[in-house]
Order: sequence, then structure tokens, then C-alpha cells
Amino acid sequence: MKSDLLSNIYNPADLRLLNETQLPQLAKELRDFIIDIVSVKEGHLGASLGVVELTIALHYVFNTPEDLLVWDVGHQAYGHKILTERRENFDTNRQINGISGFPKRSESVYDTFGVGHSSTSISAALGMAIASHIKGDFNKQHIAVIGDASIASGMAFEGLNHAGVTDANLLVILNDNAIGIDPSVGALKQYLTAVKEGKNPKKNNMIKSLNFDYSGPIDGHDLPALIKELNRLKKIKGPKFLHIVTTKGKGLQQAEENQVKYHAPGKFDALTGELQLKSEENLPPKYQDVFGLTILDLAKKNEKIIGITPAMPSGSSLKFMMDELPDRAFDVGIAEQHAVTLSAGMATQGMIVYCNIYSTFLQRAYDQVIHDVALQNLPVIFCLDRAGLVGEDGATHHGVFDIAYLRAIPNMIIYAPINEIALQNILYTAQLGLNHPIAIRYPRGRGVLPNWEVENFGHYDKIKIGQANCLKKGNRIAVLSTGTIGNNVIEALNECSNSDAIAHYDFPFIKPLDNNTLNDVFTHFETIITIEDGTVNGGFGSAVLDFAAAHNFKNNIKILGIPDEFIEHGTVSQLQQLCKIDVKSLINLFSNDVK
Repeated sequence: MKSDLLSNIYNPADLRLLNETQLPQLAKELRDFIIDIVSVKEGHLGASLGVVELTIALHYVFNTPEDLLVWDVGHQAYGHKILTERRENFDTNRQINGISGFPKRSESVYDTFGVGHSSTSISAALGMAIASHIKGDFNKQHIAVIGDASIASGMAFEGLNHAGVTDANLLVILNDNAIGIDPSVGALKQYLTAVKEGKNPKKNNMIKSLNFDYSGPIDGHDLPALIKELNRLKKIKGPKFLHIVTTKGKGLQQAEENQVKYHAPGKFDALTGELQLKSEENLPPKYQDVFGLTILDLAKKNEKIIGITPAMPSGSSLKFMMDELPDRAFDVGIAEQHAVTLSAGMATQGMIVYCNIYSTFLQRAYDQVIHDVALQNLPVIFCLDRAGLVGEDGATHHGVFDIAYLRAIPNMIIYAPINEIALQNILYTAQLGLNHPIAIRYPRGRGVLPNWEVENFGHYDKIKIGQANCLKKGNRIAVLSTGTIGNNVIEALNECSNSDAIAHYDFPFIKPLDNNTLNDVFTHFETIITIEDGTVNGGFGSAVLDFAAAHNFKNNIKILGIPDEFIEHGTVSQLQQLCKIDVKSLINLFSNDVK
């Protein structure tokens, strides 16, 4: 009879009742469980498969949740969630009203720190360890698991630098799999590879030089070795560093062989690993591909064009340029601050730099945007992929704050294209020469023009900076939209019986605003509705309110967008409905307002 260990484990206390010889069987069951659920429900796959043995060993050796375990890059933590009282509802992972795809303090006492972005674990765990010392608790263990290339980020080094001069009871575990979403890059990756291959002299160990008790590298899939080493380290006081080597996607052949594709593969066959391919015939392009193909085309014609991304070459589609023009397109690793200032440095030398960073990750480089780019008025072109609601990754990843946090910065131009043509035209316009930095924000997913590449690719029109467009005339209400959410307005107006009364204006430039068009709108319409896929606090609608106040207009103004709260996970359409900016909500609003 087949053993079934996982179904009897509710939390780590149950896990610790097992004999150590049973743990390899549990590892197989845990892997199969993750594969079975993710193959149907989708989500992150490879990272969690790679740390199954480590997850079991950590909860087996340490007394969680009393001992504090912090995961870095939270998509490693599926196995952790399953072993910590969430096995029975793991099938709701990343779904609306279900559990989060990342560790989340409000979800479980075992999730000691919320993690969605990278490289935070060492600082957080060190903070916990120092707090324990201050409170007189010298026995509590504090473990930071850092992996998926996040050790290369500057913040990780800031944490290591501080920890090395403390007596904090901190264990840093490097899950070294040589890949984030894309393969790791940089000198640190080369150093770690030399360590793994035994080519680096022990006296050159950089972690030891930072005053850590270093051990490893050891096989991260060898459970007895892991447990033995963790038990040894548990007895050592002060900062410790364990280097383990794992394979991302371990246990599913296709995921091991194609680690980029199986990072978050969508639906697949749990037995064979074969992806369920969706037909892309007659579908609009992804906005990331519009960026990637356009910048490659422009770069072939303009030798000053440079592309930079912090660890997202595939996700941003900069990989097209990296493959064809490798000397002018750079993946700098998980290092957003460096990416921005590197771009600024190149811009001082006359380079035309497209710095492609997901909206939520540009938050990590806010000072560099202000101090290194805008203050010096350098014409860096920020391409903010994944702007707006991103869906199942939830609150840590929604790109809903960029309009508000960039609007406050002098010299910054902010542009949000309504469709693929507008995106390629602003990318073209920016390289003709701008007097200021510009942020171009566009969403995750597909556009609205199925034949974009056939009909429009390579044919560019120069865009006039600061100009809005009247898409539809009306006589009673003016709807002002910015970016791709304007397509919801177009669809809603097409279905409204009273749409003749409603005018629709596209404001791609959030900064500078088209004051002439705004003046005309406020003069002719009593009611004005603004809509954006960013936060209503400080966003596009706020800019319109500022204009009204400055010019003493008293019109009725209604602002639609993301409310002043963190939006959880779900599909984009579900979350738009939650925020009342979906097509159906707009139809109801327009119908009621024109009565």
C-alpha cells in the first residue's frame, strides 16, 4: 500500500513526528501536490519545486513559528504554505478571496514577513534577531532564505554588511540555483559558480570576510545532509551563512530543462509536464512585445539607443534586442537602483537609454529617479511595464502608484498609451530627442489591435508632447481617460443607449496636461468623469482637480480609479470590477449619470 504522509500533516508539529527516513517520501508527495495544483490553477512552479527538501528540513529542524523563518522572493514558498496549515485550501492560491501567492503576515503566523519583491529577507530577519536580543531572548532562531538570484541585489549586501558586525542569532541560507526568472548575471554569479566548482580558494571566501560562519556549498536536495548541517548551525551563535545548491524545477523534467518557461508556466499536464498551448492566432500582441520589437527596430536605425532591464529580459521582451544587439542591451540583475543610475550615466554621454522596469519595481529606485535623473534633467526613457492592476500576483505587484509618485517630480513627462500604435509612436518620438526624462506606462497582457504588427509595425508618427485627443463628441458629460483603461470607456459607450450625451477624451500625457483641452472641457461640460488604472490619490484625476482649483472651475468632478487601499489578488477583470472601472460598471455609471 502506497504511503500517504502529506495528508496527515497539518502543520510542522505533525511533520516533526515523522522519522527522518520518511522525509524523502514526503518530499516526493509534496512535489507531486504542488505540480498537481499548479498544473490546473496556474502560478509559480519552478522556484518552489527547487526548495522542497529545504522547506521540509527547515520546518523539521527549527521550532517554527516560534523560530522565525523569512523567505526571500516569496514565490519560493508554496511548499512552506502547504506544510503550515494551508494544504487544504492551497487550491485557492492566487485566486480572488483565496490565499496569496506570497508569504503574508495577515494570512498565517508562519509567514513572519510579507515578501513579494526581492532581497528583503536578510534585513528583515536581522531586524527580528536584534529585537530578540534586546528583549533578552538569546535562543530564538532567525532564518533568512534568499534565492532566485536575489543575493545580487544591493539591499542583500546592505543586510550582510550590518549583520557581520553584530552578534545576532541569524542564519542566512543562500538557495543557489543560478537563475531568477531569467538566468543570473554578473560577477557575483561567476564567483558563486567558482565556489560550487571548487575553483575558488577558501581564503578568498567573501562571505567569511564579512564575519559570517560560512558552510557549504552542499546539495540542497540531500535531506540527511541538510538536516545534519541545520542541526549543527542551530547550536552556533552569531551570524551564519549556509550555501546550498539546488535545481530550479527539480522533479519535473521539463521544468528542469526549461527553467525560464516553467518559472510560471500557466496550465500544463501534471504527468508529462507538457504545456497547454493556447492559440495565439488573431490575438492582439502583448504590450511587452510591442515594446521589445519596436525598440529593436529603432535600435537598428539609431546606434545611440541602449536598452537596460533589471533581471526582466524575458518579461519585458528586451530579450529581442539582447539577442540581436548584445553590446547595447543589458540585464543588470535584480538591481533597480543601479539600473536607473546606470541609465543616467549613459544619458550624460549622449546615449538614448530605454530603462525598462516593472512599475512596482521602479518604486525601489525612487531616489535615483529624482536625484540622478530628474534633478539633472537627463532624458532617460523609463518604460514601465505591468502598470495598473496585474492580476493574481496581487498587492505586492500591482503597478498602481507610478502616476502618483512620478507626478510629484519636476521635469518628468508621464505618458500612458491607449493602444499598441500609441505605444510604438511614443517610443519612436522619445528617441528623436526630448528635453526631459519620460515615463511610459503600459499594462501587463495583450493590447486591442490583432493586426498591429502587420498593419503598423515600422511606420511611426511623431507625437506632440502634452496633447490630448477627443475620441468621441458629446453634449452633457465629458469622460477623461488616460492609458489603456480608455478602451473600457470606448466599449462601455458603444453599449450605452444614451452615449450621444457623453464625450470621451484620451489624455495620454498625464504630465504635462493639455491645459487648452482641459479649459475647453471645463467650459462646455457641467459634469466631468476621470478614469485611470492607478490610485485615485495623487493620480490623473487629482491632476484634473488641481487644474480646476487653479482656474476656479466649479464643475462636478467624479474620479474613478484604484481606491485608497491595497488591492488583493484575482484576475484583472475581477479586480477592475472590484474597483468599478470595468465595462459593466461604466455602463451603469454612464446610464445613471445621463438620466
